Amino acid sequence: MTPTPSGEIDTYAALRFPEFRYWMIANAFATLAGRALAVALGYQIYQLTRAPLALGVLGLVEAVPALSLALFGGHAADRYNRRSIVLATRTISVLAAVGLAVISLNPQTFGLVALYLVVFIAGLARGFGDPAASAFETQIVPRELYGNAATWGGSVWQITSILGPALGGLSCAWFGVPNTYLLIAAFLVVAWLCAAIVKSKPIPLPEKLEKQESIWQSIALGVRYVFQQPVLVGSMALDLFAVLFGGAVALLPVFASDILKVGPTGLGVLTAAPSVGALASMLWATRYPPVKHAGKILLAVVAGFGISIIVFALSDNFFLSFLALMASGLFDGVSVVIRETMLRLLSPEHLRGRIAAVSWVFIGSSNEIGAFESGVVASWLGVVPAVWIGGLVTLGVVGLTALAAPQLRALNLDPQQHLQQAGMEV
Repeated sequence: MTPTPSGEIDTYAALRFPEFRYWMIANAFATLAGRALAVALGYQIYQLTRAPLALGVLGLVEAVPALSLALFGGHAADRYNRRSIVLATRTISVLAAVGLAVISLNPQTFGLVALYLVVFIAGLARGFGDPAASAFETQIVPRELYGNAATWGGSVWQITSILGPALGGLSCAWFGVPNTYLLIAAFLVVAWLCAAIVKSKPIPLPEKLEKQESIWQSIALGVRYVFQQPVLVGSMALDLFAVLFGGAVALLPVFASDILKVGPTGLGVLTAAPSVGALASMLWATRYPPVKHAGKILLAVVAGFGISIIVFALSDNFFLSFLALMASGLFDGVSVVIRETMLRLLSPEHLRGRIAAVSWVFIGSSNEIGAFESGVVASWLGVVPAVWIGGLVTLGVVGLTALAAPQLRALNLDPQQHLQQAGMEV
């Protein structure tokens, strides 16, 4: 983090770069569109089918192609123009939103399969677009500002994650589903235009030996690098298992309806609570970046996340439940800042796309499989035990990670020291 002439931390350091500002605007509109799209699609498909299973299928239809192609997308991001990949995949997203609008004009004629097909195509684009976007972002600001850039990026994501679902729901109610898809397409066009303003950045040429490698060898190199770095694989595994077992979001409708009895309005408040907490912690991190003793802080906040989930599970008071979920988001927000900073600082430039892809597979797997795990355990043990047991498992995961990865405990993300600590050789 670059200090100001007075010696204070410059909270707005990354935002002083015009290209980073345009990139943040692009990400804001893309996230608004994505979160609104999730609400509109879920609403439309449930209205058409009245089948909760159809909503589960919707998540898999997008996640399976995206996760399946993520490693290939990471390879492409380290071989080809990252900006071009981002623009190409976001063009597909625009066309997908327009396609959904056309289908929605007469959904009975086109059928549910047509909606799923468009979502599947959009998922294919995400598999290539997300690793390229993550790798490209690190080239927009200097290395010493990676932490500040990650914090601002996370803050923008949280704000738009709060606004996007509300926007999607209100638009469906006021303007109808087809017009909502067109609004989403317009947001994606703005995101495309802002990303296009950012100039292409040169990709470091791989070593001569690497040029002769097959795509499988290239992907394996990125995966092997991650698993040879205890701090990287430790942080990814920590996030994977914490979300896999400690996540309660998938079961919030049951808590709102049957335990807290607050109805759909309360459900909306509870759903927003983690994002509110995460946003607060990320804004705080712009001023006080958690770079010193980052490893210990990461373990502590994931433990705090587990405790918050346990409190939420055992609460039958709406206000306490809201505070517990907000606390879980606050702890998770600090975790995100540390993990994103770590990913940027400890990734060799020529492997950034592939390492980002591995990280994205961990994150995507934890979200999708975590929702499935929550439903299965809840059906076996009941909703409340499923959540508090998940919180206990999260605490156990923190303890095991602390013992198994001493390098993670000792991690310091001070930009002036990270090169020596990270051991950047592949």
